[in-house]
Amino acid sequence: MVVIIPAYQPDEKLYQLVLDLRKETDYDLVVVDDGSDRDRRDLFVSLEPYAKVLKHPQNRGKGAALKTALSYIYERYPADEGVVTIDADGQHLPEDIVRVAKAWEAEPEKLVLGSRRFTGNVPFKSRAGNAITRFVFALSTGVKVFDTQTGLRAFGVFRIPMMLEMKGDRYEYEINVLLYATRHRIPIQEVTIQTVYIEGNKSSHFNPFRDAWRIYKMILFFVASSLVAMLLDYVLVLLLSSATKDMAQSLLISVVGARVLSSLANYFMNCKLVFENRSKTSIARYYLLVAGILAVNYGLMVVITHMIPIAIGKILVELMLYPLSFYIQRKYVFPPESEEARLPE
Repeated sequence: MVVIIPAYQPDEKLYQLVLDLRKETDYDLVVVDDGSDRDRRDLFVSLEPYAKVLKHPQNRGKGAALKTALSYIYERYPADEGVVTIDADGQHLPEDIVRVAKAWEAEPEKLVLGSRRFTGNVPFKSRAGNAITRFVFALSTGVKVFDTQTGLRAFGVFRIPMMLEMKGDRYEYEINVLLYATRHRIPIQEVTIQTVYIEGNKSSHFNPFRDAWRIYKMILFFVASSLVAMLLDYVLVLLLSSATKDMAQSLLISVVGARVLSSLANYFMNCKLVFENRSKTSIARYYLLVAGILAVNYGLMVVITHMIPIAIGKILVELMLYPLSFYIQRKYVFPPESEEARLPE
């Protein structure tokens, strides 16, 4: 088992953590100095008898530090070896690190997370940030992960090539790993660990809003693609009705033609930007959904317009069906791909 500790501006807690791990385990340790100030040099030198210390000349971010360590490990360890990533601020206890490592050893195909439950004296920023990210992550992926921001994770060396290809050099990197795992059906297991916050977590460089953007943008892109499709549908209806005004079925041709073209644009935007699904069969599923949503939409409109004006009824029906459309597209139209589907033939 190899333990990675990315460190930026650490203090004596890192030294104590390394000593505790060396005392209580036989794990190899890799520490990455991510461009810390010169006054931390002696601290990193003191770690060299106990750990391999790698160095970035300048601060590049947690994701970059993890990738540096992963590249080092991939060149030197067998594919069936395990890797554990932890934070340098003393918030991961040695006994929890061992429990997460053993959970991975029992099921090495999984990505194992050390999951905090945020009980006790937890800073509001940390509690609120994780709650928001947890909610949006579940909404956008369909997978419930209680602690999306945990830095305590275990996985196999055989996953390192995928980890190195992952975008992001800062905190968004760890979110990207989770998103990849959900999209490609890599099983995720959470092991409950103690929630430890030292001095109000003031040493943390994590911004729960900025660094959660990678998740939020899925839903925001879905909203944007729908708005673009609605605008396109409106413009096309006007253009087609003008072009076919002398035909008997002008309205039908205009409405159907505009919906077909606007929905096609919506499909490609959702396929490429939102759900990142490359399946060739998804377009058939998408148009089945379009037909179904259209039928339900019409049925609700027939009922609701007997009670309220059509202008208000149309808005209410669209608001009712919008989350349903997102859920069905995420789960059935653009479902997660298995890892096998990503392998070259």
